[in-house]
Amino acid sequence: MYGFILRRIGQSVVVLGIVSILVFSMMRWIPGDPIVIMLGDEYSPEAHQRLRTELGLDKPLVVQYLIWIRNVLSGDFGYSYINHTPVSTLLYDAFLPTLSLVIGTLIVGILIALPSGVLAAVKRDSPLDYGSMGFAIVGYSMPSFWKGILLIWLFAVTLRWFPTMGYVHPWENLGEGLWRLALPSITLGTFFAGLVARITRSSLLEVLQQDYIKAATAKGVRRLPIVYKHALRNALIPVVTVIGLQFGTLLGGAVLTETVFNIPGMGRLTVMAIFNREYQVVQGAVLVGVVFVIVVNLMVDIAYAFLNPKIRY
Repeated sequence: MYGFILRRIGQSVVVLGIVSILVFSMMRWIPGDPIVIMLGDEYSPEAHQRLRTELGLDKPLVVQYLIWIRNVLSGDFGYSYINHTPVSTLLYDAFLPTLSLVIGTLIVGILIALPSGVLAAVKRDSPLDYGSMGFAIVGYSMPSFWKGILLIWLFAVTLRWFPTMGYVHPWENLGEGLWRLALPSITLGTFFAGLVARITRSSLLEVLQQDYIKAATAKGVRRLPIVYKHALRNALIPVVTVIGLQFGTLLGGAVLTETVFNIPGMGRLTVMAIFNREYQVVQGAVLVGVVFVIVVNLMVDIAYAFLNPKIRY
């Protein structure tokens, strides 16, 4: 088991190194000069060269990359000359709202997806099956920004059950924070639930056709223990895979959702940094997002080993 985990950690470190090189290189390929954005339209060549030297942009790319990695490993992500704030502070302030949104999305999505997927599989070809899968397809197919606008119009403007936008940290005010996270979490959660529910249904249907399930049924074991004790655990392996893979999609969808609901998260920070050509902020934001996705996928790999011990070998 420990060897399995160490191998996965080693693979994750390699992936992280490759991604850091790609992110650093791609930011230099994007058209535009960050020095011009900082100085404005009117500037002297001397001022341009002085700021370029101060930021270290006059050094070879390999040297710039090595300096950046050395600083990142020591906890220094650089300095934002647009916001006049250390990048680490910006990332910390933006990551917490995004993390809260992702956790809320997972809770909403799993609470919807697993019961509906299991019921659709158990009640195959019934109205419950068709209704659950129809809801899943609609939730997965509808764009998140359009769904968010509909939810705001219905629940915030018409019914006045929730606020239209804004964010409060749940650990500062739990009730207010959860109240404001409800609509954004439902917006992304129904998208997440749509895919997971369909995978749960198809995976559980496949397991229910196995010989050991038929043998348990022939022995007279009740349907409920067969489904939840014997079949569901084996059916969860592809479901866990999809949940892990969807983290990257959730982070991407959070950009639009954060914009619609005015949440100051990583998505908005990254988009504004790209427009301003802030290399340090974009590199730090993407790197934090990649680390988050890698950690989640590492946890998924470890979960595999507990769900199916054969995978450890």
